[in-house]
Amino acid sequence: MKCPPQSYIPVLSLRFSFLLRLELSPSPSSYPTHPTIKMPLPLLLLLSLAILGSSNPQFQTGSSTMLRFGCSQIIIDRVDPLVNPAQIPSPHMHQIVGGNAFNASIPSADVGELASCTTCSFADDFSNYWTANLYFRARNGSLKRVPQVPNRELFNDKFTTQTSGGFVVYYVSDGKGKVTAFKPGFRMLVGDATQTTKIGNGRKSQSCFRCYTGPNFGGDNAAPCQDANTSLTGELRLDTETLPTTACKGGIRSNILYPTCWDGVNLDSPDHKSHVAYPVNGPQQFTGTSTGGACPSTHPIVWDTTAFNNKADWSADGSQPFVLSTGDKTGYSQHGDYVFGWKGDSLQRAMDGGPCTGASCAGLKEMAMGAEKACKVPRLYPENADGWIDKLPGMEY
Repeated sequence: MKCPPQSYIPVLSLRFSFLLRLELSPSPSSYPTHPTIKMPLPLLLLLSLAILGSSNPQFQTGSSTMLRFGCSQIIIDRVDPLVNPAQIPSPHMHQIVGGNAFNASIPSADVGELASCTTCSFADDFSNYWTANLYFRARNGSLKRVPQVPNRELFNDKFTTQTSGGFVVYYVSDGKGKVTAFKPGFRMLVGDATQTTKIGNGRKSQSCFRCYTGPNFGGDNAAPCQDANTSLTGELRLDTETLPTTACKGGIRSNILYPTCWDGVNLDSPDHKSHVAYPVNGPQQFTGTSTGGACPSTHPIVWDTTAFNNKADWSADGSQPFVLSTGDKTGYSQHGDYVFGWKGDSLQRAMDGGPCTGASCAGLKEMAMGAEKACKVPRLYPENADGWIDKLPGMEY
């Protein structure tokens, strides 16, 4: 797939997931008309995809490289160094993973040299990834943050099954020499924290939610965000652009797809989006083998909503009880922020060093199980992040 015709180059595809999962992509009318550099698809917050194999179509083998690795939460805090730099507190709460260079402001410098530890399983990934939190609103109006859970074991990756909160990150390359890794100082944003309505025909291929049908990631048998919203009989499909309207027996996954094309010049832009783009035909469907233009793609998150499935605790009208930390009950405001921080040329070596799949790849240094727990940053705006509260942090309701 080609990047828009201007001066864009393909970069790797990035994706992350947490229990609850998200993916993002603009409507066709908003796709740029200029070429790009392919980038690796990044970010997948708790991803629960099926194991690679002929019986599981989510991943395919070949000459491509797909890094899939877990990152524990490093902090829950009301700061946003990308959109609201130096502002304490920022408008809404975030969950953050990655390196300990995270702060209310992050210099436009080589973050890989600023940080000294990381909560990600690859020891050279000092990047920071953050997104909105999910809250449960009880019938009496009180709220509680929904916890995230570790992802399933895939590709013999036990580190990811032991993470604390956080999410799973994916970087995808089409093959050696076909994508360009991000450069020091690179950062980007996908999604809009103020969006509460559908845009055009929707952006489900950019952000979606999967309602697990049972424990142990039940019903997770296909790639994210690719099915129609309803079947011919009107029943709910695997993924929806909005938060699920029914109780999810295995929790909710949020998945976000990042753009895979970069202009090759600007490490950032005023809106943190204009320097990147999706391929000319729109966001690439996530296969784990192609970037479709090669830039960041998605990051899934899994929220364990099972403790909140008793509908007697839901609002009296029976409407779904979850709300993002942005104050949005629809799910349209899900978004993801990314600040590149891989040390040296480690990410480029990984993208060129395959083919390989999972959390052991191209000689990249791996963290010892549990070592990530020692990596911490101070909470910059102390407030109740885990107990019951009367209103959302930073909100009037």
